[in-house]
Amino acid sequence: MPVVVITGCSSGIGLEAALAFARTGATVYATMRDISKASALREAAASEALNVRVVALDVTKSATFAAIINSVIQEAGRLDVLVNNAGILRAGAYEDIDESTLREVMETNFMGPLLLAQAVLPQMRRQLGGYLIMISSLSGIAGLPGDVVYTASKFALEGATEALRHEVDRWGIKLALVEPGLYATRIFDASQAEETALPIGYPQNSPYRALVEHRQRELRKRLPDAPSPQSIGELLVNISKSDGRQLRWPADDLGKKLLATLFALGDCARDDFLRGISGTDWWSEGQAPDEISATDARRS
Repeated sequence: MPVVVITGCSSGIGLEAALAFARTGATVYATMRDISKASALREAAASEALNVRVVALDVTKSATFAAIINSVIQEAGRLDVLVNNAGILRAGAYEDIDESTLREVMETNFMGPLLLAQAVLPQMRRQLGGYLIMISSLSGIAGLPGDVVYTASKFALEGATEALRHEVDRWGIKLALVEPGLYATRIFDASQAEETALPIGYPQNSPYRALVEHRQRELRKRLPDAPSPQSIGELLVNISKSDGRQLRWPADDLGKKLLATLFALGDCARDDFLRGISGTDWWSEGQAPDEISATDARRS
């Protein structure tokens, strides 16, 4: 049975992925930065007698990767699947994001997955096979205002994954990108809006305040109806059994529609489409959110 390493397993997609792989009989190494947060995973795995082993791994501490991966290989004898899931989101207009936050997001969402993949590649080459699955996002194919830093990290991950697959395919190593939209996970916790609708700690005097508040309000409206990430765990198992020819895997029907639409559009049509789905034409036209509604009413 396969040996699987998954990052970011304390909750959300990582937790569901660990359980989904373990249900197939796989040996799962479920990693997370703080193993004191593993209680939900441990309890769920114990209730089903699943083979899930919790391991401490911080994706921003690349110096630890070799030892952790070598320990897995020594214990299990091989490593078949790496799911790079751990990630963070820091919402806000780009001009308001400080350098430390930019670096934090890129280290976690881009450098961490790439360096961890680099750590497992020697073993996958030796065994002539393996699957690297990167949890990207619809933000990795569609750049929307108020999301520049997260989008940058996911676009970078997409490009690196697409290029890397052609370097390692000769050894039977496959790569995939998974494109979730809005799911009920804890990635939004650090940027949840306060009563002002600005992210926690956001500068109150930002010239982009109206835009950021609008984007946060829209997110807050949609979160209660966001689906569970359980279906993504099951998708990841199916990807690991695929032939590797498909690179991008949308997580649901919305993702399928968005991928098909965006990759078929030219730049101008793409820009119009993205501005439409973000609902921020009023911002680009120098209006306030309530003014755009009045303008639309007069036009109609």
